[in-house]
Amino acid sequence: MEPGFKWTAAIALAATAVGFGAEARAATAAYPQMAPLAQYRSASAAEEIAMARSAAPASIADKAEVRVMTATGYETAVKGSNGFVCLVERSWADGFEDPQFWNPKVRSPQCFNAVAARAVLPIYLERTRQVLHGGLTHEGMAKLAKAEAAHAAPPAGAVCFMMSKQGYLADGIGHAHPHVMLFIAPTPPAAWGANLPASPVGADRSKADAFTTIYVTVPKWSDGTPGMDMR
Repeated sequence: MEPGFKWTAAIALAATAVGFGAEARAATAAYPQMAPLAQYRSASAAEEIAMARSAAPASIADKAEVRVMTATGYETAVKGSNGFVCLVERSWADGFEDPQFWNPKVRSPQCFNAVAARAVLPIYLERTRQVLHGGLTHEGMAKLAKAEAAHAAPPAGAVCFMMSKQGYLADGIGHAHPHVMLFIAPTPPAAWGANLPASPVGADRSKADAFTTIYVTVPKWSDGTPGMDMR
């Protein structure tokens, strides 16, 4: 997992730990290069706004800033009042080595609180900027990985909601389970009871990461309907 944050490779790891399903690590399709940009774009800004807001309950998302991806980067489509920022991430949020790094089907609705929006989100936005301004070469990925690894862990309280039924995190994963992520200083997973049999908590951190990402499954989707049976 690259330094950063919600990579689908990390989701797959956490998925296995907390019972998202055996198919979570079954993705085998490779995407060796970037697809035409149009395949990563939503049909309309309205569609993307709705998907971005589906990341969190309406009590949060309705007052959040919403950003949509354009041909040149993410732009603010709706101004917020609660400090949260909702958007839909694409496949290049994944680890650079992930075979689905260029999967144009990936749509990952996320809603960051104010702390995470300041400390976590900018890395993904920089990746997007580089992707949309000529793509990422192997050399560019190496430089970006080095820069990301130098990032400090976010301050306490960095949280991101991923509770959307509309998401598609990767082939073989789909929308996974509704969950909330916490970004913390490097911490052994066991200290959180993470990655243990039947635990609803997953955790991930590679040697390159500046912090640990904790995944906590929750029982309902953002619309209030029950999540999938975790058994």
